[in-house]
Amino acid sequence: MLAALAHTATRRPKTVVLVWLLLLVLGFGFGTRVFGDLTSSVEDVPGSESVVAAERLDELTPYGDDFNAVVSGPAVDTPRLRAQVGDAIADVREQPGIAQVPDPYTTRGLVSGDGKALLIPVTLKGGLDDDAEVEATGDAADRIREISAGEVAVSGGPLLGEQMGGRAQEDVARAELITLPAVLVVLLLIFGGLRAAGLPLLVTVSGVAGAFLTLYGFSQFTEISVYAVQIVTMLGLGLAVDYALLMVIRFREERGKADDVARAVHATVAHAGRTVLFSGLTVAISLSGLVWFPSPFLRSMGLAAGAVVVVDMLAALTLLPALLALFGGKVAPSGAKSRTRKGLWRRRSRAGVASEPRAFFARLALFSARRPVAVTATVVAVLTLLALPAFGMRINIGDARQLPHDTEARQLYDTVREHYPAGADTDPVKVLVGSGTDPGTVAGIRALPGIRAADSERLPDGTVLLELTPKGSVDGPEATRIVERVRDLRGDEPVRVTGNAAGLVDFRSMLAERAPWAVLTVLVALFALLFAFTGSLLLPLRTLATTLLSLGAALGVVVWVFQDGHLAGLLGSEGLGALSLTAPPLIIAIAFGLAMDYELFILSRMRETWLETGDHRAATVEGLRRSGRVVSCAALLLAIVFGGFMTGGFAPILQIGLGLTLAVLIDATLVRMFLVPATMTLLGRRAWWAPARMRRLHERYGLREEAPVTNAPVPAGQGDGRAVRQAPPSP
Repeated sequence: MLAALAHTATRRPKTVVLVWLLLLVLGFGFGTRVFGDLTSSVEDVPGSESVVAAERLDELTPYGDDFNAVVSGPAVDTPRLRAQVGDAIADVREQPGIAQVPDPYTTRGLVSGDGKALLIPVTLKGGLDDDAEVEATGDAADRIREISAGEVAVSGGPLLGEQMGGRAQEDVARAELITLPAVLVVLLLIFGGLRAAGLPLLVTVSGVAGAFLTLYGFSQFTEISVYAVQIVTMLGLGLAVDYALLMVIRFREERGKADDVARAVHATVAHAGRTVLFSGLTVAISLSGLVWFPSPFLRSMGLAAGAVVVVDMLAALTLLPALLALFGGKVAPSGAKSRTRKGLWRRRSRAGVASEPRAFFARLALFSARRPVAVTATVVAVLTLLALPAFGMRINIGDARQLPHDTEARQLYDTVREHYPAGADTDPVKVLVGSGTDPGTVAGIRALPGIRAADSERLPDGTVLLELTPKGSVDGPEATRIVERVRDLRGDEPVRVTGNAAGLVDFRSMLAERAPWAVLTVLVALFALLFAFTGSLLLPLRTLATTLLSLGAALGVVVWVFQDGHLAGLLGSEGLGALSLTAPPLIIAIAFGLAMDYELFILSRMRETWLETGDHRAATVEGLRRSGRVVSCAALLLAIVFGGFMTGGFAPILQIGLGLTLAVLIDATLVRMFLVPATMTLLGRRAWWAPARMRRLHERYGLREEAPVTNAPVPAGQGDGRAVRQAPPSP
């Protein structure tokens, strides 16, 4: 397959480039329309009690969603402001789609105790379709914003999703303005020339266009979260740079061996392309675990991000070879001169490990190989210590504190917190009590601890709606505890609970139920893919173990910063008491895939040396020597990309960005540069071992593109000088 792609790229490069140019136009022309189809709802689980009860409540009441406006100033009871507010309310009440707007001056609790703020809650009619709801909300909000006395902020309900979508678009644009020039500068430093540096950037831009187009396509069939644009664009940028970097560095290396551009392209696709193919598949498989969850948010994120990975992979395997075929003759070959294997391993250390004193990454490998037990114990201890806070991780829906202070939603939140008593804006836990419910059960529900206020209303079919306002936040421990206690107390009686807190409880339950199956599926699939890549039984197990360790460390630091509040101010956030429910699943899925990325970069080089020499020690050192630069540069570029997306100040994105940045840096340094060579040394030749049946299975079905090695020299002291077999013998 890879040979066919290379053949097409070298024979018809202009056609390939034109196809990708068309994709670029479609991506930035039509794909960006996805910004108008974003949703802020992430906690809904179809079929859960909270969703079913909410749908039933919508059928029984004439009311739909609602949002709030807050007007603040030195005094809100002045005749001028009263007149403006009265006119605005009268106009909004007459607008289509509006169910009710109470007068804040005559409704208890809407004017703050200090007389410096007033709330205007607006309730929409029930049964509106999406377009009618958006139009009604926008018209009402615009009319209220015309109040000129004091400061006005409007948010909540449908407006919140619109405001988050706008913020997402601004943050993506800002991140691209920061990261693309920074990435180009780093690529120039890496390659020392504009042509070589520009090729990965072209692939990166194509990846972003593909990301937008993919998201827009998915938005026609399913809801797309406001987080998806930032996460998928972030991932698309990072992986495109990773894959292009690997391919261009390998091309320059192949150009140093032979001056023929077409032959260098074919060799690049055969070797580095194979790594890109497997790497893309591992990341896509890691993200496929999200598809296991019934949550539309997680499922759409898994599908969209997985599709973007495939777009980046295809760009690296088709567009980049075509560009290299057209312009590769002007890309300078690698400065390192080709050396024979015999010369490379001429010097050996007392430990019997191949040594090349001038190679920094070879020295790192030698350091770990000479002290495998001490290095393994130290790195594992450090990573375990960093991972400890993750065991106390909590998740919640969050509130407007997740947004920067300059957003309208955050301004409304801060004004309410400043002028109204705690809990004034807390959504109640809604309990639908069906006919025939034991009065004692209802009394027990009303008497539950943690309830600040309890109101009731009889609906047309006889159902009683209890609204229990909890102490604390909308999704805090008091609110979720009320949900759990109501469900424990009701027994088999027709009582159903809904509201934000109930949605959070159902989301947590869904994660606990589906996560083990998702993890098991991903691990089994990755094990099979790694076995197909390496032909080893033990390497996939070692890879999965070290990757999970680095992932736990990154997640632990995120909990320590954003949940516990340590150093969060440096990132423009604050201690929130919990992580956003969007962050942990996405950090785990994406970071796991990226960590496997770097593992495959290193293993591919180790495997080449192992197949050529049969010397496991030489394979460990040579593999890190030849791949360490690629991994380090790729990690640096990914850190720049993720760092650019952390400039927006949106807490969930900050959490995801920090988690991914740390996961990449920890994995590319502590794990790949120290733990991998140490554990490979401890395993020795057993690292490449597989039972006879599995070896035969790999020989028959294992995916490989490289040509068999027929005349590879053998390192000194390793045989009689005859050719080494393609598959070295098991220990």
